[in-house]
Amino acid sequence: MLTKRAILASLAVRALSALASPVDRLVVQDPFSYQVSDHTCASPESTEQLVSTPEVYLDDALFTGIRKGVTDQFLGIPFAHPPTNERRLRQPEPLPPYQGLYYVQEFGKSCPQQRLNLPNGLDSQLVKDIGGAVNVLYEKLTPAGEDCLTINVVKPSSATPGSKLPVIFVLDFGGGFEIGGTSTYDGGSFVARSIDIGQPVIYVSVNYRLSAFGFLPGKEVKAEKVGNLGLQDQRLGLKWVQTYISEFGGDPSKVTIWGESAGAISVAHHMLTNNGNNEGLFRGAIMQSGGPIPVGDIENGQQYYDFMVEKTGCSKAPNTLDCLRKVPYSTYKRAMDDSPNFFAYQGLVLAWLPRVDGVFLKEPTQYSVLRGNVANVPMITGNCDDEGSLFSISTMNITTTAELKDYMKLYMMPKAKDSQVDLLLKYYPDDQRAGCPFDTGLKNALSPQFKRTAALQGDFVFHGPRRYLLQHRADKQKSWGFIHKRGKDLPFVGAAHITDVPNSFGVGPVLSELRDYFIRFTNNLDPNGKKGLGIPWPQWDPKKPKAAIFQDSTLFPIIIGDDNYRTDALNYVANMSLLYPI
Repeated sequence: MLTKRAILASLAVRALSALASPVDRLVVQDPFSYQVSDHTCASPESTEQLVSTPEVYLDDALFTGIRKGVTDQFLGIPFAHPPTNERRLRQPEPLPPYQGLYYVQEFGKSCPQQRLNLPNGLDSQLVKDIGGAVNVLYEKLTPAGEDCLTINVVKPSSATPGSKLPVIFVLDFGGGFEIGGTSTYDGGSFVARSIDIGQPVIYVSVNYRLSAFGFLPGKEVKAEKVGNLGLQDQRLGLKWVQTYISEFGGDPSKVTIWGESAGAISVAHHMLTNNGNNEGLFRGAIMQSGGPIPVGDIENGQQYYDFMVEKTGCSKAPNTLDCLRKVPYSTYKRAMDDSPNFFAYQGLVLAWLPRVDGVFLKEPTQYSVLRGNVANVPMITGNCDDEGSLFSISTMNITTTAELKDYMKLYMMPKAKDSQVDLLLKYYPDDQRAGCPFDTGLKNALSPQFKRTAALQGDFVFHGPRRYLLQHRADKQKSWGFIHKRGKDLPFVGAAHITDVPNSFGVGPVLSELRDYFIRFTNNLDPNGKKGLGIPWPQWDPKKPKAAIFQDSTLFPIIIGDDNYRTDALNYVANMSLLYPI
């Protein structure tokens, strides 16, 4: 085992060797690399780099990051054994204590991404543009592979092991549990902004397994207790923070978990697992376009397990799950790519998502909320106004109420009675002016039932779970709500899903008040902070619900308004979710 003294001695010998070289620029030609826990760590090019780059000790290892502006970034730190070969489709395994030298200056690979194939029969140029853009983003710009369980830490350069700064733990790359990676978001600008406003934080992001690698359903998966592996990866990342974040200047008792879309759904499930006992892993939660979605037993997704078994040639294997572990990566990936994605006809009834596995989730999420099995921590939860529009483009061929009813019966409420579906549709009338994108009149009607379908999908998966959580928990734990209505002029989709992300990350020439609210919440467990900066944001009150509304207005970009839209409809959606979880 290498001690810190041994590590320093090794570096000193290499530096002295370089000094003896007859060259103008000190260059260390290092014939060695260090194999640590299946990760090869290349040596730096020069002692100049060693001097100018930040370093941190973890166990008996020296980690060298990179300095960018006022931040030090340590990227691609492995936190678990690579889930490859026999470790595929198994619980994540923590690494032994670190040893040796690590150069962590670039993001690690993202976990395998599912290709977003377009639904058959849709030749819309809009659909092609959206699908093509997403595939380019995640296939071309986000390199992926099975060896992907890495964590990133971005800290103020001035932070030391004694700084005890609050930590924001980010699950925020969305993607419907099918695509995404930590490299798509800039933690550096977030930390720099926190320094600017005098509320410094440490930003941690984690990669986790996706799609058929991380959320394989089925009775075989349930029997081996290997469901919800993506959530288990996240939980192990949270435990890594408890062990190591103090070395970066963070306070392990001041962790806030934050996610958008699939990340927000993940945050909600961390609040529900373990009967609501958060094990001291976090003290606050931020959910941006996601919450405790209405999911049922993991066997409800048996058809997707069977699909993978058939597509990989494992049908005749005596143990199909073992067979899936052994097939070549390319075979498994190709089968996953052929499965339904969130642009498929079934929309937000996702093939790959968290389900009740008996380990991480022991009961349907709505039941956990109803029973009070929720981590009692302050929380922020909000949605974009038109959450369902983007995911309803694939259903433009639905043109009548009868066809919409058939769709709801086939996908969203397969066990519901006809009378229950009929009543649901009365809450969502066949009137373009009442549909999503909301408050746009007769505009954006891509098809006769598009706006109606979009309203239903958005309410079942996003608005309904958010309102349900607030109604049952806001009187028991400090809660704040928001609605993001900016972008209403976007053709066809309006203030769609993810249109609030630039606001929370400060991307481009946009207002980014959400980012400041989230930074203050991470520091103070109150988005207003101790000084009450910005528009005062009231706590959510079940009797008089108010939310911060972010809107397209130069004079009043933020207002505080009533959070009681579609009350009867969302209450009915909640009841149906209790009776018929996905």
